[in-house]
Amino acid sequence: MRSIKDLDVSGKKVLVRVDFNVPMDEHQNITDDTRIRAVLSTLRYVLDNKGVLIIMSHMGRPKGSAVPELSLAPVAKRLGRLLQQDVRMAEDCIGPEVKKRVDGMKAGEILLLENLRFHPGEKANDDEFARELASLCDIYINNAFAVSHREHASVAAITKFAPRSAAGFLLIKELQYFHEAMDNPRRPLVAILGGAKVSGKLGAVKNMMNRVNKFIIGGAMANTFLKSQGIDIGKSKVEEDLIEEAGETMKQALKEGIKFYLPVDAVVAREIDPKAESKIVPIQEIPEDWMALDIGPASSRLFAEVLDDAKTIIWNGPMGIFEMDAFSRGTVSMVHSVANSYALTIVGGGDTDVAVHSAGQSDRFSYISTGGGAFLYLMEGKTLPGVAALDNL
Repeated sequence: MRSIKDLDVSGKKVLVRVDFNVPMDEHQNITDDTRIRAVLSTLRYVLDNKGVLIIMSHMGRPKGSAVPELSLAPVAKRLGRLLQQDVRMAEDCIGPEVKKRVDGMKAGEILLLENLRFHPGEKANDDEFARELASLCDIYINNAFAVSHREHASVAAITKFAPRSAAGFLLIKELQYFHEAMDNPRRPLVAILGGAKVSGKLGAVKNMMNRVNKFIIGGAMANTFLKSQGIDIGKSKVEEDLIEEAGETMKQALKEGIKFYLPVDAVVAREIDPKAESKIVPIQEIPEDWMALDIGPASSRLFAEVLDDAKTIIWNGPMGIFEMDAFSRGTVSMVHSVANSYALTIVGGGDTDVAVHSAGQSDRFSYISTGGGAFLYLMEGKTLPGVAALDNL
């Protein structure tokens, strides 16, 4: 895949797709700028090599119309502080006024386009919308790993119209870390999967079956696996239509000699409420009208022992509803267990990324991905549309 370093950006209009979909509070103050900092090396490369820098991103889900609360204006201010340079904000991402502004730019200047998703053509992967975006540049750079699993105009269709296209440093780095862990890992390789739905991750379990030495399954997705083993888990969330398939997957793992670890106890409550009464019970003793909302301390100790000899660890998905303090301890314990290991540790973004940062352990992980969905897409063995669009050039 062609890198930005393979192209001469000097004097060129360089359009960089990033993911600036950062969390903000009710006053539109950015609460975490990790995704902005992650792309600075690519942006600085363009500036240092005397390119004209045009940046585009989405923010939230405006559903194809302009929503003032989802403007990228706060991002322009934060980016300007980080780069210590003026970042101008466009009133839109396409149109004659935007084209005029871009044509008037000089080398070393920066323009941030307005939210791509204010236009329905972005999510529709519309050719005409992509053509308009491409008309702004001499070179297109995809540096947005977190949305590269989406067939959106600024990620996929645009490469058909941009004069030259390549990958930015972050996209390349994300792919290199993942393939280092999966294609030629130091063993044992342990995959930790959590989160709410087994349906979203069963494909990843199956695809990784011939690569992984051990699986650790937590979160609500573990419930479906537990029920496939005949364990009554009260009114815990279960995907009934996948119970049989989950059971077959575990049998296949056993045949392949792969260790498969499920929770042995749980923190349970009658409802998902931070004020709800909770207690810790063995996994076989969940009361009929209670639900498992976190792994218990015995599970945390078990999983820590499973990781004791790991040389490579890939983790995607929390162990419980970690946003609520009463149900966060299992995820926090897992953060510390992975951080304390002597392994190459790679975390698939999203909720897991938040949990690691909240626990103050981010500097003890080998790599924290900027994309949860895209990371899971790779775990399922799929090719990212954004990567395929660059590979097919």
